[in-house]
Amino acid sequence: MSSPALIADTIHFDLVPASKMPPYRIFLRIPKETPPPQGWPILYFLDANAIVGTAVDILRVQSSYPRGTGIMPGVLVGIGYPTPEAYDSVRRSWDMGPPPGKTYPPHTEGGPDVRTGGADEFLAFIEDELKPQIASRAPIDGKRQAVFGHSFGGLFVLHALFRKPEAFSAWIAASPAIWWEGAGIVAEAERFAAGADAKPPGRVLVMAGEYEQRLAPFQVGASDAVERARSYEESRIVDNARAMAERLASVPGLAASFHLLEGENHMSVLPGSVNQAIRLAFGPS
Repeated sequence: MSSPALIADTIHFDLVPASKMPPYRIFLRIPKETPPPQGWPILYFLDANAIVGTAVDILRVQSSYPRGTGIMPGVLVGIGYPTPEAYDSVRRSWDMGPPPGKTYPPHTEGGPDVRTGGADEFLAFIEDELKPQIASRAPIDGKRQAVFGHSFGGLFVLHALFRKPEAFSAWIAASPAIWWEGAGIVAEAERFAAGADAKPPGRVLVMAGEYEQRLAPFQVGASDAVERARSYEESRIVDNARAMAERLASVPGLAASFHLLEGENHMSVLPGSVNQAIRLAFGPS
């Protein structure tokens, strides 16, 4: 006899935005332990359908041995979509793409056009609707709130930082698509850094994989090697990520750094980058 394997100590529920947009699927893990007086630290992460199992296992294993790992228990909130697939590429393009955005041909024949530019609406949903929902379920330390995103999600994390820097205290962008739509996020970063208004203190971690800007050994000699190498050179994910971290390190109040994950490509970078996010969110403050 067999039974479905479940994600340990994790629930999910669908949350319909006030805008009447389609629901988000929210994955939630709250520690069983007694919360600290100030409330739990918390990590919000995007693309939850793809990585919620990874995130939960990393945290539950390491937080069970804090004296050896430095990782304390905390709340995990994964933001995903009501789909059995790892990604909903159409919805995430809208949610995570900074405005003004563009319209692209359908991903599949007969499918909807792909639109970008909804990142401000998505950020408002997280701030005004999701955070209160989570706070009604668990005591949260308002001073220790982190957010993690990968690729388009990493682009969203940077955009959210520039739009609302008080929303989180730690910002983790893995393989951010800085090159997207003319690298408009770079101009956002420059305006943010040059702004005279005081920035709340925070930590920023930008990451990329070793093989996101050059061919991995298994790709050398492949039929698409030349085309892939050209794509890597155009997107320059590693150089752009490093430059973004250096730019943000100059902003008073921000502690920004870059981390290269050796041996990883754009998709294999996920487990290591989630581990780094959990270290930042639940490690020593």
